[in-house]
Amino acid sequence: MTESITTTSEVVKLDAENTATTLLTPRQLVWRRFRKHKLAILGMIGVALLLVFIIGGSLAIPLDKANEVDLKANLSGPSQAHFMGTDSTGRDVFNRIIYGGQISLLVGILAVLIEVSLGTVIGGVAAYYGGWVDVILMRFTEAMLSIPSLFLLIVLGKTFGKQVQTINFLGLSFSGSVGIVILVIGITSWMYLARIVRANVLSLRELDFIAASKALGASNSRIFFSHLIPNTLGAIIVASTLGLAGAILTEAYVSFLGLGVQPPTASWGNTLTSAQSFIQRGAWWLWVYPSLFIVFTILCINLMGDGLRDAFDPRSGKNI
Repeated sequence: MTESITTTSEVVKLDAENTATTLLTPRQLVWRRFRKHKLAILGMIGVALLLVFIIGGSLAIPLDKANEVDLKANLSGPSQAHFMGTDSTGRDVFNRIIYGGQISLLVGILAVLIEVSLGTVIGGVAAYYGGWVDVILMRFTEAMLSIPSLFLLIVLGKTFGKQVQTINFLGLSFSGSVGIVILVIGITSWMYLARIVRANVLSLRELDFIAASKALGASNSRIFFSHLIPNTLGAIIVASTLGLAGAILTEAYVSFLGLGVQPPTASWGNTLTSAQSFIQRGAWWLWVYPSLFIVFTILCINLMGDGLRDAFDPRSGKNI
């Protein structure tokens, strides 16, 4: 008898939990799954702290201060006057990292916007219309996959990096090479997202709600942007998050080769470039701090991406 009562109470409890789950909105379900991913929460906190450091630091420290040269204090180690030491011309490494982080994040975000725009439109249009449109767009996508993005970035950076005029954006001045890095990363990284979007739209366009929208007279553009793309948003967000980490890393090692963002504009990559000549002289702070920020940023963004991937996966509902 006791066992029967216990079993009944457990069934009632499970039914109550299932009912509560079904009452949640899709956004609430995603957030609930995301909260259970502890490493993803840590990654989100890390990204928030990084943004506070970069944005707050730029408000407290003017750009002229970051580019201020003090030859008397060149290659000084970390101290109270210079928290992270100085470089070969006496510029404060701490200040340079703040503004270098702005450039690295700006390059990553704008490149991802280009990637998402191209990948979503090309993959979605190919899947929705099908036929010869699908064939042409997918063959174009495969052709773009054969282009070595790093090689193209190095060639264009070497050829046009110093010829492009200075760019003024949000009150800041950037070397023209920043625009080249953003464009090349953006136009050579959308192909994988296009394939993901195409696969999702191919499955969605056969569902009843799309047929109902067509029967009600909805235009193709309305169906595409109001129904298909919003239902593919989970995959797009996850790909964007992971693409942001890749774009930041690409900018870092291209700038490290001296073919990306050019001085006096600071980025984490070209900060490492200026450090390699002084490693043997014991100036460890020139490469340790930029490297730590790059690793920390990529790690936090990837952790967030993993958490978002699990959160948007409907099969994770059993873990709610």
